[in-house]
This record gives sequence, structure tokens and C-alpha cells, in this order.
Amino acid sequence: MTIDEARRLLHEWVANPALRHHMECVAACMGAYADRVAPAARDRWMLAGLLHDLDWERHPTQEEHPRVAVAFLRGRGVDEEVLQAILAHAPYTGAARESDMARHLFAVDELAGFIVACGKVRPDGLATLDAAGIRKKLKNASFAAAVSRADIATGLAELGATDDEHFALCIAAIRGLAA
Repeated sequence: MTIDEARRLLHEWVANPALRHHMECVAACMGAYADRVAPAARDRWMLAGLLHDLDWERHPTQEEHPRVAVAFLRGRGVDEEVLQAILAHAPYTGAARESDMARHLFAVDELAGFIVACGKVRPDGLATLDAAGIRKKLKNASFAAAVSRADIATGLAELGATDDEHFALCIAAIRGLAA
């Protein structure tokens, strides 16, 4: 599946512009990490980001999400590593995050949403947001309360990255998408 085909599917399955934006932000973060970790697999990494919440709007329960999308995508011939990463981004599926792709998808998912939330309350959006700004907002449990701080911390630990490095890479990727 190509990036363009994935975007067409995203628009067929997802009506909510905020969810579409989230999926694009996660794909941007995945692309930035692929450039560092797996340059030859950049499109596949971005596919995982673009498609990870494909069924969220229609099937938001733990019993269905992301299993419905994975079954659909498997029928469309999507690569098993991409499908495994999509399954593993939702901890309740029990799917192991064994590949770099799966660990990175998990690590950027919640963080991407948090970065966007931070940008919405800043006068200059993401223009001057930095890792220190993310750390400060993470301490405020009532800010973007739906974002799992535990998942962000687990993602950092699984990557073995510093928060400065991880936050900065994702901020830059999402800032680039906005541009």
C-alpha cells in the first residue's frame, strides 16, 4: 500500500478532522524516526502512523480497536510488520512491541496528541514549543487529561531515548507538517 492509498483510506474511514490530523502527526513522527532508524522503510513506518487509528471512529471499543482495521488492512495486503505495530500501539491487545516500528509507533502516539494540545494553548502555536515546555505541561495532570502520561513514559523507556531527544524530534516533525 502506498502513502497516497493510505490517505485515501483514512479519508474514507475517518470523518473527524482532529482524528485525521492526529494520524498525520503520528505519521510525521514515524517518518522522522524512520529517517534515523530505518531509512529504507520510511514509507512503511509512515503507513503505520497513518493507519494506526483507522477504525477508532467506527470501532472505539477495546474489543474492536484496532483489530477491525488490522483485519481489513490484512485483506488489502498490508505488510505484517505494519499490522503488528498497529496492534501493539494499543496495550490492551496484548500484542508485543517486538520491532523498532512497533516501539516507535507506541512511543509517538500519545506524545503526538500531547504536542498538538500544547500548541493549541500557546500564542505562537508550535513555533517556540520545546522539550522543557512539554515536560512542564506533562506535570499538570488536568492539562490534556486524556493523554496517558504512563504510555509516554513507557514509550520513552522502550526506546531508550532521553525525553529531550524524543520530544524535540516529534515537535520538529509535527511543526514540519504544519508548515
